[in-house]
Amino acid sequence: MCRNIKTLFNFEPAATDAEIRDASLQFVRKLSGFTAPSKANSAAFDRAVDEVTRTASVLVASLVTNAEPRTREVEAAKAKLRSAKRFGTA
Repeated sequence: MCRNIKTLFNFEPAATDAEIRDASLQFVRKLSGFTAPSKANSAAFDRAVDEVTRTASVLVASLVTNAEPRTREVEAAKAKLRSAKRFGTA
């Protein structure tokens, strides 16, 4: 589950609100152990996702770096190469 949480800082173009929310959802899923919460836990789950999203947005917007921004295409190619090495696929 956590493998779906990707680095969102220092990309050009910047991470979207949807990307931050998706990462927040994965984080809350991991913490709670729920892929989809029951009706009894739905409100608490959704509230947690909203709070993590707000906090993550503030964090990403507040961070600074002197490094060159990364591109999604280059990072995707690196991930594909790591996967090929790990699983022995072409």
